[in-house]
Formats: sequence, structure tokens, C-alpha cells
Amino acid sequence: MLVYYSQLTTVHNEQLNEQAAKLLEFNKFGLIFNYDLLGYGVMALSTFFTGLSLKPESKTDKWLKALLMIHGVFYFSCTFMPITGMFARMSSGGDGLGGRLALVAWCVYFLPVGILSYLHFKKSGKTPPLFPA
Repeated sequence: MLVYYSQLTTVHNEQLNEQAAKLLEFNKFGLIFNYDLLGYGVMALSTFFTGLSLKPESKTDKWLKALLMIHGVFYFSCTFMPITGMFARMSSGGDGLGGRLALVAWCVYFLPVGILSYLHFKKSGKTPPLFPA
């Protein structure tokens, strides 16, 4: 929330000088990029513990548990890679295609997680219908 709020308010209020741009632009791997990755790291850690808490009762639940726990491994890269400056070194001279492809893969990864989560909670009766009448 901090990331998007600070980006939107700074740009909207036309306070984007050279120093602010260095902090806000993701391709510069500045302060806001680091905060964003910290948030994704905490999300990855939470999916790991959510996976640990699941008691699979079906094949779909087993898949959900596995996907959540595998996603938890990204905690380490999201948290520690910015500290080492690895993103800035990886991108120097590049076009950023690798980072964009990784982001797309991460987004696609969550499609089955969302579907399996819906099925899990639907079985327990704790989810509303997709299209309520």
C-alpha cells in the first residue's frame, strides 16, 4: 500500500523531480522497488504458512498446499536479493525482459492457486457463489 500510495500521490501532485524519480521508478531499483519486494516477500512467507496450515482432504487440496508452499520459497529472493543489489547488477545494460517475464510467470502461477482456493472454500461452504442472483 505504501508503494502505490507514494507513487500515485507524488506523480499526481507533480512532485516528480530527478531525485524523486530515482526513488520511485522501478527500473532504477530504488527505495520504492525495495519496499515493493519486501511486501511480495511477506506475501510469499504468508502463503508458505497458509500451505502448512492446510489439511488436504482431496487431490485439489494437495495441489493447493504444494503450490502455496512452493510459492513461499520466493520469500528469500524477494527479501535478500534487493539487499545485495543483485537486481541492479542483473539489469545493467539489459532491456528488463527477464524481469517482465518473471512477473508474468508469477502472475500466471496464481491462476491455479486462485481456482484451487475457490474450490477448497466452496467445499467447506465458506465462499459466496461466483455469480450471485
